[in-house]
Amino acid sequence: MENGGIALSFSETMSGGFALGVVDPDEGKLAATRMALHAEITVRDVNRFIADPDHVGEMVARLDFEPLGLGIPARRAVFNLFSPSERPDLKLMVYELAFVALGKDYYLAGRKEIRNDPGVDLWTDTTTLRVLLHEGRDSAGPVVGAGVLSLGVPELMRMTGSMRVRNARSAAEAAAAVGAFGRFFLGALWDSYAPARIKRPTIWKWPWTWPRRG
Repeated sequence: MENGGIALSFSETMSGGFALGVVDPDEGKLAATRMALHAEITVRDVNRFIADPDHVGEMVARLDFEPLGLGIPARRAVFNLFSPSERPDLKLMVYELAFVALGKDYYLAGRKEIRNDPGVDLWTDTTTLRVLLHEGRDSAGPVVGAGVLSLGVPELMRMTGSMRVRNARSAAEAAAAVGAFGRFFLGALWDSYAPARIKRPTIWKWPWTWPRRG
């Protein structure tokens, strides 16, 4: 097996209002101009990924934002799921990419904020990406744009349908890997929106023990 574990990949597209010349995502999301982030995410080992406190995956991304261009490829990208923050009640989903557009270096830094508060809106937390666009090769550069990208129900359905598993020894093991990751990634949302063929097993719990061979 690759890296001794089961690998998982999927596609995710988030889009929303984005504006140049603003530094507040809430202001940028009202703009008529739209940005779309298309990401191909790979988890090399589902077990290790869930156990890793930083939950680091691999991401290949491209960006559509008409003022800068369409299909702009990321030169490098960062994906972290439920990374710890400075606050015990806050976890972060981090999406970052460096790219070149119109001959200039830019760095898009986005995060979803997952809060452990009473009455928290899980859907909003896990599907809303607040983004800042920096000039330069990293997030130390000045902010030159901001906005909010989101994942709607149709996009979520396409994301779950795009999931592919490698190195599984059986269809049941593949389904278990997808279910474990989906439950970890989207929690209760997974049970509501994932296709029936990849819903988590009813006895799912972590740590996961992979099914034994027949």
